[in-house]
This record gives sequence, structure tokens and C-alpha cells, in this order.
Amino acid sequence: MDEANSPEGGLRRAIGPYRATAMVVGTIIGASIFVQPSEITGQVPTTLGIYAVWLVCGVLTLFGALVCAELASTFPESGGVYVYLREAFSPALGFLWGWAMFWTMHSGIIAAIAVVFARYAGFFLPLGDTGTRALAVGAVLALSGVNYLGVRQGSALQTAVTAGKLVAIATIIALGFAFGGRAHEVAVLAGEAARGATGPGVGGVGQTAFGVGGFALALVAGLFAFGGWHMVTYNAEETRDPRRTIPLALMVGIPLVTVCYIALNAVYLYVLPMEVVASSDRVAADAADAVFGSGGGAAMSALVVFSTFGALSGIILAGPRVYFAMARDGLLFSWAAGVHPRHGTPHRAIVLQAVWSSVLVFTGTYRALFTRVIYTEWIFFGLMAVGLILLRRRPGVTRDYSVWGYPWVPAIFAIFAFGITANQVVAAPVDSALGLGMVLAGVPVYYLWARKGYRTSPSQKDAS
Repeated sequence: MDEANSPEGGLRRAIGPYRATAMVVGTIIGASIFVQPSEITGQVPTTLGIYAVWLVCGVLTLFGALVCAELASTFPESGGVYVYLREAFSPALGFLWGWAMFWTMHSGIIAAIAVVFARYAGFFLPLGDTGTRALAVGAVLALSGVNYLGVRQGSALQTAVTAGKLVAIATIIALGFAFGGRAHEVAVLAGEAARGATGPGVGGVGQTAFGVGGFALALVAGLFAFGGWHMVTYNAEETRDPRRTIPLALMVGIPLVTVCYIALNAVYLYVLPMEVVASSDRVAADAADAVFGSGGGAAMSALVVFSTFGALSGIILAGPRVYFAMARDGLLFSWAAGVHPRHGTPHRAIVLQAVWSSVLVFTGTYRALFTRVIYTEWIFFGLMAVGLILLRRRPGVTRDYSVWGYPWVPAIFAIFAFGITANQVVAAPVDSALGLGMVLAGVPVYYLWARKGYRTSPSQKDAS
């Protein structure tokens, strides 16, 4: 069903395979890969170890994507993970996902990426702290406005920005390998001279081995850079033939991102000594400076601005569909389930998200909320994989796509997801407890909504 033939007054199907794939790629590739691969290099200070971390992160993300692909083909509804948890376990668990998304996880990442966008824009504009926050809020409101006007406009913008981003990455890779060899030699000689004057470097980057613990910490950092891979599922009711399009987009998009990440790290290591990569918090700009002088850093700042804008566009596009689905189920204010009669978008949910994300930007509270709660999404991801196994055993559940390697792929993904959660709890028990407490605070709220009357979901209606 195309947009023209969508139900009158309902969501419109305007996302085809190319736009869905652009959502996967553009949402994942934000600022992390250009700014801070140092967390990984510092934990696994060998070339082989660095490549292994990025490859394993890509494979694990692909496993999660395979799980999402089967679930999307089983329940092609707006809401994605919310719907899958609702159907596999209970509406309560789905509500907790949406609760955490709105107050912290999703709105918090919108605020965080908007601020990164504004800070790098400050390389070219005279912005103070207030100006940075104002520009960040302006970006959130502008992109929310585009998505308010129609999913066709929002997905078209996302596709255009993603295409430009991939061209820029390909250019960096080509120029880095073409002109970076001499820069590496100069940097190595400078580093040797500095070490000769001051002694061995800090942080053990000169090591040739690493432990299991260091590799695990590096995986957590790498998986954060792959964040957002699941968001394409939120727009299932606005996707043409979602049972096939969403799995295809995930299967193409995740390997493409993995190749980009590994190739970019190869350029960084080719241009810069490993100790510089390990200590830099702006590695792409440092690599560009080493090859082209100070103008290279300006070019990389422009790329980060462009890349974060694209990621922000995709995240803003996806989130309101979860709140729309919750409202349609009676687990949120009923007005949030409204669809604009002319634009065919969940316009009130879009406004709701824009307002709260802007509040987080201006107050700065997103930092504490987001860092404490973001790890909890892996609890839900692990449960989602377990839910797929449970749904396979449930009679009457049909699907158009079956996950490859079942049951090992969902089982391995669930084990890693719960392992990431356990690692965070051990590393930061107080913050972890506070974050989990924020999520569980939604339990009594759910029961208040449920008392008002939970409405049967589309999937449950179909099953009956």
C-alpha cells in the first residue's frame, strides 16, 4: 500500500526499502565514530584487538537486528520494541520501555545529540553556553517540524543526509589512505622524541596484549556507537510492505555501518600513532589535521555537524510512533494517538517529544538521566530476544521472515545483552540502581493507566 492509498485519516506508507535503509544507517552513524574511538583503543591497544572489537560489535548488532527483523515481520505495527515486549510478555513490560524512552532514553539521546551538534556548530559560529542550548533546541524543533509535515518529508530528509554522510566517509577513507602515510611517519618520530624526553607514555598503550575485562569494556563502548539500530521498526505502519522492507533494511544497513566503522578506524591508525588515537577525544579532526593542517580539523567539525544532524533527524522521526502506539492502547493520554488529517502523522506525539527533549536540553538534566538509564535498554533488548523464542512456541503466531541461526542467534544476543547490563551494575552500582529505579517508577503509573482500561492491540484483535 502506498501513501496515496493509505486509509483516510491514518498513518501513510511512504517509507520504501531505500529510505528504511537510510534510517538504519543514518540513525546509527552520529558523532561517536568521529569523536571518541579512544575508549576502545585504550582498552585493547593492539591493531588486531581494535578491529576485533568493531567486528564483534557489528556481528552482535546484526544478531539484534535479526531478532528485530523476525519480530517486525510478525508484528508490523507502529511502536517496534514496545509492541514486541507487549506481545511476548505483557503490556506492563512494553509500557516500561515506552516510559523509559520518553523520560530518559530516547528524549535524552535527542537532547545529547542536539547539544553535540550545536557545540560543533560553535566552531563556525560565536556561541556561548546559552547560544549553544538555543541552537540545540532550534535543531530539535526544526526537525520535529519537518516530521510534523509528513513522513514522506521526514524520511526524504533522512535519506538525503545519509547519502551525503556516506559520501563524506568514503572521501575521508580515500584521502586518508592516499595522503596519510607521511603524516603517520612524522607523528611517530615526534612521539618517539617526546617519550625520549619525558619517559614512557601514559596508559599502557604500548602494550601488545589485553585482558578479557578490557575487551568486554571495549565492546560496551563499541556497541554504544552502534546505538539506534532498532528504531526503523518504530515506523512499521508507515513502511511499504514492512514484513519484508524492515528486515531488508536491517540486513543491508548494519553490515554497511560495520564496514564504515572498521574502515574509519583503519584510517585513524594509518594516519596517527596508536597512543594518539587512544588519548584523543576528537580523533577524526586530529587525523585530518595531521594530513592537511589546521583546515582539516574545520572540515571534520563540519562533518560532525552534518552527521549529528542526520542522526538527530532519524531519532526524532522514530520516537513518536512508540508514544502513538501506547496512546492507541490506552496506556497514554488518548489525544497522543491523534493523526493529523492532512499530513498523516502522529502530530501530537511529535510535539510531546519535541517539548520534553527541549526541556532536557535547556535544563541540562539529560546528562545525569541519560547516563544512568541508557544501560537499561539492554535489559529490554535481552528480554526482546527471549520473547522471540517464547513467541516461536506460541500457536497461531505467523511471520514472513525467520531469524537465521535460530535459536543460537537470539540466545547469544540475549546473553550478551544481560552481560552488558551486569557489567554496568558492577562498574557503577549506585548510578545503575538509580537508573533502574527511574525505570521501575513506571510500574505504579502503568497500573493507574491499566485501571482506566487497556484496549486490545491490533495484533490481539487479529489473533482473535
